[in-house]
Amino acid sequence: MNRREFLTTAAGVAIGTSALAAPALAQAKTKVRVGYLHTVAVDGQIWTGVDQGSFAKNGLDLELRQFNTGLEIFQALVGGSLDVLATGAVLSNFPARGQGKVFLINDVEVATAQLWVRSDQGIKSFADLKGKRIATTTGTTAHVFLDNALRANKINPSEVELLNQAMPAAVTSFITGAVPAVALWVPFNVTVRDKVPGAVKLADASAYYPQAAIVGGWAARNDYFDGNKETLGKLIKGWAHANDYIIGNSDAAMQALQKNHYSQTPMSDINEAFKAQKMFTSQEWKKMYADGTVTKWLQQVTDFFMTNANVKDSTPASKYFDPSLYISTIA
Repeated sequence: MNRREFLTTAAGVAIGTSALAAPALAQAKTKVRVGYLHTVAVDGQIWTGVDQGSFAKNGLDLELRQFNTGLEIFQALVGGSLDVLATGAVLSNFPARGQGKVFLINDVEVATAQLWVRSDQGIKSFADLKGKRIATTTGTTAHVFLDNALRANKINPSEVELLNQAMPAAVTSFITGAVPAVALWVPFNVTVRDKVPGAVKLADASAYYPQAAIVGGWAARNDYFDGNKETLGKLIKGWAHANDYIIGNSDAAMQALQKNHYSQTPMSDINEAFKAQKMFTSQEWKKMYADGTVTKWLQQVTDFFMTNANVKDSTPASKYFDPSLYISTIA
């Protein structure tokens, strides 16, 4: 082979190698560490987006990690083991303390929080709860709902005794009869209904919507939010596709969710969980981000958390929630 032939061949090999490498580079995805709760109101859009490939199409690889409560997720976020999280009412708690930036809302948890009572222990109305123990997980969606429900029925929260337990333990206390009432969130209602046939659902959060709306959604670690706006924009795009798909194809979406991620949960319970939340299209959310509706909803839950914890110098929702990223991302 002479010099000219060698150079021509080498150039051809180089071009071929570049052509092969280009797709690999194009397919390289940004990894995002995501914490979430395994309940339809929180992870419905996540799993739908994963199954539909909407996050991957936007160049993201979600590294998903499941938690039992929003309190645990925020501890992991603040500790640095997560980049972002998806949760319920706790979204209005830690960011108000300067820990996390809210940038995306999933839904309004209209009826996901519920109050169940045991009629065999003499509880048939709210009035019967005075002086009684109620099991729940304080600082969560269930706790916010319970406070609203008690006050709406002329009962001061100080007139009942709260038993603070992790939700599985709170439900067990109710099932065994250790407490006559439990404030929980879906899908723990299924366990209560199945294990205590005489249990009565006294109320759910839908009775106090929208005055006491509880929103669930996403927050990012402070430093991650500041330095990864492009990645968060891609996450919003992937989420929006999944969110709008669920709304437009709810039957198919719930069937896929049950088959792929909730195989131990009957389809009827999945549908019940879906109906317990109030979803809006990505465009409807855009309007509510812009007109201050979302900020108002977040703030009213923040007020509960800060008052309950006796925190006087907190960050308002108008500071810890940044709607601009969503508004600029959703065309």
